[in-house]
Amino acid sequence: MTSASRTALITGASAGIGATFARHLAAQGYHLLLVARRADRLQDLARELAQRHGVRCEVFSADLMDPASPRAVVAHAAQLGMSIDFLVNNAGLSGHRKFIDTPWPELAGEIQLMMTTLTELTHLVAPGMVQRGWGRIINVSSLAALSPPGESLLYSAIKSYVMVMSQSMDMEFKPHGVHVTALCPGFTHSEFHDVMGTRKTANQLPPILWQQPQDVVQEAIKAVMSGKPVCVPGTFNKIMASLMRPLPLWLQYQLGKAFNPFK
Repeated sequence: MTSASRTALITGASAGIGATFARHLAAQGYHLLLVARRADRLQDLARELAQRHGVRCEVFSADLMDPASPRAVVAHAAQLGMSIDFLVNNAGLSGHRKFIDTPWPELAGEIQLMMTTLTELTHLVAPGMVQRGWGRIINVSSLAALSPPGESLLYSAIKSYVMVMSQSMDMEFKPHGVHVTALCPGFTHSEFHDVMGTRKTANQLPPILWQQPQDVVQEAIKAVMSGKPVCVPGTFNKIMASLMRPLPLWLQYQLGKAFNPFK
């Protein structure tokens, strides 16, 4: 089976890293099922990719904070006759208020979106991949998973879960031809900070910290195809990750407390 007969499901596909994944995979001949809340942007992207690459490109508008959404997405794929061979769990957000000042429904939404929905989608599509003897799953974690924790943020804890969970699933699935990679990007040029209301702070960070989404996605696809369970894209990010991991936990705590850029 070649990529021309395979289908990729991408969440958070309306912009940024998700849309970039869609463009790269469509160029490789994958049919696409694009999922996000903004139906109009999904439709525009789907038309663009179908016309440019001649692939089938379907869309499904869903709020992935809804606990019913993972099953709804997979049921829609089944209704369309699309078997998912490549899953990109990309949808995400980050709170920017103190933990106790954030209403619980917002915190629960973060957990649902980036932990529960991600895990359930993996659980729903992985059996088919294992049965067919081929599959690729990219779970978007973050450099934050390898860095000191940030004050008041669930984000680094959630992304740490995504990284560890991905490695565990890769151990289970790889003997069956299914690779799972945790993608751990650092600061990436996208709409993420605009949506989160942190653009002003982000713009104050030095240029060396930033990557283009095209570079992140290219490295991620190369990593999952070659079977790497963790991908830290970019030379600077690799250096930072290698420097942070050996640090004792007490020092990681103090560094996270002192240098959280969104504090």
